[in-house]
Amino acid sequence: QVQLVESGGGLVQAGGSLRLSCAASGRTFSSSVMGWFRQAPGKEREFVAAISWSINRTYYADSVKGRFTISRDNAKNTAYLQMNSLRPEDTAVYYCAATKAFERATTDPLRYDYWGQGTQVTVSS
Repeated sequence: QVQLVESGGGLVQAGGSLRLSCAASGRTFSSSVMGWFRQAPGKEREFVAAISWSINRTYYADSVKGRFTISRDNAKNTAYLQMNSLRPEDTAVYYCAATKAFERATTDPLRYDYWGQGTQVTVSS
C-alpha cells in the first residue's frame, strides 16, 4: 500500500520557520516528481513547490519563492519543505504529492497520483 505521510506542521508566529517532511512508503519515489500543495479555508488547492526526479530541479510558486525550499532524500524516500519568513497568508493545510515514475515536473495537481493526508500550518500575526 502506497502512503505519503506529512509531518512538521504547527503554529508559528509570523517571520518564523517550519520544516515539513513527507515520508513515503509502499514503493520507491526516487523516479517520481515530488510536490507540495496547500489549501486554505474557502480556497482551491494551490501549487507550492516541486522537485524533479532526474536532476533535482526545483520549481516554486511566486508567492513562496525565496522563502521556501523543497528538497528530497531518495535514500530515505522522503521529501522536505523548509519554510522560512512565514506569513499569515501561508496558513493552510499542506499536502505532499508524488507523480508516477518518470513524469515531467508539473504544477498541475491532476498530474499527481499519490497524496498525503495533509498537515496544518498556522501562522499568527
